[in-house]
Amino acid sequence: MAVAVVMPRLSDSMEEGVVVVWHKAVGDSVRSGEPLVDVETDKATMTYESELDGTVLELLAGEGETVPLGAPIARIGDPGEAASEGIAAPSVAPPPPRRRNGRVLASPLARRLAAEVGLDLAPLAGSGPRGRIVKADVEAALAAPAATPAIAGAKGANEAVELTRLQGTVARRMAESKATVPHFYLETEVEMTAAVAARDALKAAAAPDEAIPSLNDIVVRACALALHDHPKANASYRGETFELHSRVNVGIAVAAPGALLVPTIFDADRKGLTEIAAETRALSAKARGGTITAPELGGGTFSVSNLGMLGIDSFAPIVNPPQAAILGVGAIAERPLVRDGELAVGTLMRVTLSCDHRVLYGAEGAEFLATVRRLLEQPLRLAG
Repeated sequence: MAVAVVMPRLSDSMEEGVVVVWHKAVGDSVRSGEPLVDVETDKATMTYESELDGTVLELLAGEGETVPLGAPIARIGDPGEAASEGIAAPSVAPPPPRRRNGRVLASPLARRLAAEVGLDLAPLAGSGPRGRIVKADVEAALAAPAATPAIAGAKGANEAVELTRLQGTVARRMAESKATVPHFYLETEVEMTAAVAARDALKAAAAPDEAIPSLNDIVVRACALALHDHPKANASYRGETFELHSRVNVGIAVAAPGALLVPTIFDADRKGLTEIAAETRALSAKARGGTITAPELGGGTFSVSNLGMLGIDSFAPIVNPPQAAILGVGAIAERPLVRDGELAVGTLMRVTLSCDHRVLYGAEGAEFLATVRRLLEQPLRLAG
């Protein structure tokens, strides 16, 4: 008997998904655990593996189609079982592709393929659902004879860029945070001379295949230990209560192509610098490569965002709800300071703590930030 495959829940906040590419066609056999379809969610594009053994009888959603959570996208059953031939091709010329926010609708795969070869999607007729351009349309256009190039538009004309699902989710969450979370900000300077020396010593002593902790890994380790001692900074606001988390899970902001992702280092207070470094490298690579999974993006209780490598002295990041705080890390630079009553040059780094005032009060945030600063200025306490 045929069984419907429904749009799976691949992230906690997912309400719908986009079918990016099918790995199986109508008539193909499939086994449990084999890749069935790539789905773009509000967080990432992920491969959904079949939970059934059988034959693909129908594909109920085309590439590029948006499907609500729980709606059927395919049918799997026994070979020869009665089923339609899948998604029927239109018997008449396909309608022009619909536009959204001024941009031609196309599947992520079709858009990526077109970008690789420099193909303009606007003149193409889409054969996908609701006129959406799919991979086959791009391939057909590439195989067709070249047409006379059109006259370029007016210089300086504006272009409306459609947000990806992930970009839309980030935009919505950040707007909601600024509108509903009462932020306050605390900034301090950290003397990083000892931390830089400790990092250099770790680099010199590292084995060839060992992950070398970066200064950001040292910051993450300091935050994790400080969160253990300041539980309200490791809390979440939920309605009329706040939840004090038993685990310290630090999110690391990563700039991925066209998106901002925050993978999570779970139980960061129980992990040493080398382990944190190895996990951060692996998660960052997966985020930038588009292979990060929903569980790796969830569960954070605190976040760290570092723009110091881009030369930014300081910035105030937006709190990532329901977390109570996020630390913004600036560049390390030599600046004048007073040491033992005399003017000197120090290696300083500015950090800014953005807090949810419903959970943290000023003094509590200041105490947490002071602990982070003390740990960074005495890096031997971070060993482990």
